[in-house]
Amino acid sequence: MKMDDMVLVSVDDHVIEPRDMYEGRMPARFADRAPKVVRTAKGRDVWTVDGKPSPMIGMNAVAGRQKHEYGMEAGSYSEMREAAWHVDRRIDDMNANGVLGSLCFPSFPSFAGRVFIDLPDKDYALACIQAYNDWHLESWCGAHSDRLIPLALLPLWDAELSAKEVRRIHAKGTNTVTMPDNPAQIGLPSIHAESWEPLWKAIADTDMMITAHMGTGNAAPHASPETPIDSWILSMPISIANAASDWIHMKIWERYPNMRITLAEGGIGWIPYFLERADITHDRHHEWTQANFGGKLPSEVFKKHFVTCFIEERFGVRNLADLNEDMVTWECDYPHADTTWPRAPEVLWEAVHDLPDATLNKITHLNAMREYKFDPFATRKREESTVGALRALARDVDVTPRDMGGVTPGDPSRRVTSGDVSRMLAESLTGA
Repeated sequence: MKMDDMVLVSVDDHVIEPRDMYEGRMPARFADRAPKVVRTAKGRDVWTVDGKPSPMIGMNAVAGRQKHEYGMEAGSYSEMREAAWHVDRRIDDMNANGVLGSLCFPSFPSFAGRVFIDLPDKDYALACIQAYNDWHLESWCGAHSDRLIPLALLPLWDAELSAKEVRRIHAKGTNTVTMPDNPAQIGLPSIHAESWEPLWKAIADTDMMITAHMGTGNAAPHASPETPIDSWILSMPISIANAASDWIHMKIWERYPNMRITLAEGGIGWIPYFLERADITHDRHHEWTQANFGGKLPSEVFKKHFVTCFIEERFGVRNLADLNEDMVTWECDYPHADTTWPRAPEVLWEAVHDLPDATLNKITHLNAMREYKFDPFATRKREESTVGALRALARDVDVTPRDMGGVTPGDPSRRVTSGDVSRMLAESLTGA
């Protein structure tokens, strides 16, 4: 296979919600309280929910910038590529990157909807979530259903209500829900609590995929305010290992053998050691801990029920034999700083070019299509879906790195610590 012959489906990208997404979607009694964007005195665009600001509109949406201008930006829509929030321009940028399919996590509500979960008025919160899900399915994914994979939020403060929303969105064509990687860290019951059972049953009954984005519960800790931000960025993906250890010990995998969970943006290189350690721990300790995996090893449970994904890991790809290559997928992370846009095929090819075609096809698109019930080939030919074919549609798309101006490469004043990031987030919550 040549690089241009690959078909790429990403299971982790992000949408910056457009300003008008809530227009006409809230129930009449909440119409005047619909989430909206306001411009601050400092020229920042800020989403407000019931009058309170939501942090960081751009959430690191820096794709297309010069690398020395990366940071916690963008602060306004004008500082991002239009493809961050405009669905037709998103398809243009996907074409330029040779990417066929994409699943997009929310931004201003947080990747798992915490902004809505924390609202005290639960009727209003439910209305916000349902309006969001309808917009995402109908206006975002519905505009290009052969390219975009629907993802839904849940009212996780109530398992019965969440189960009802699962069935509602499934009937409308959504097959994936997002949950925090550790709900207990955001004030919800632990994943082991019996109260979640109605939700697990609804997910199993509808054969939904759970996708848990790293950092939505077990966020990577900041070692100290003085710690260079590089340290935090380095440890972010691996932070999902703690959640994986928790989820692997759940009993739902025995009760509902069709259930699966994706560890989004968690990488794969750490997993061979994790699985080895899981099996050693079980062998050494299960007689006194009474851990029971239904006669299976923990590694067997993981390989059957856990979907994993990577962006550009050569080490992880070299160790596919210690994973389950039928459950490994690829991600692009557009428009965040870890994305390799617009050179994703070139970067990925460096890691996968020695793989057998059958394995390469699995991890680039076939596994994702199967697990997320996404079938673009129902309406388009495979030869029209390759890297080369899609890029041929995007010859007029400008992918030249954008210079926002005012930033000098190597400027020591631009150095960022963990304390700086905490300050930036606090400022964004006050609408500064």
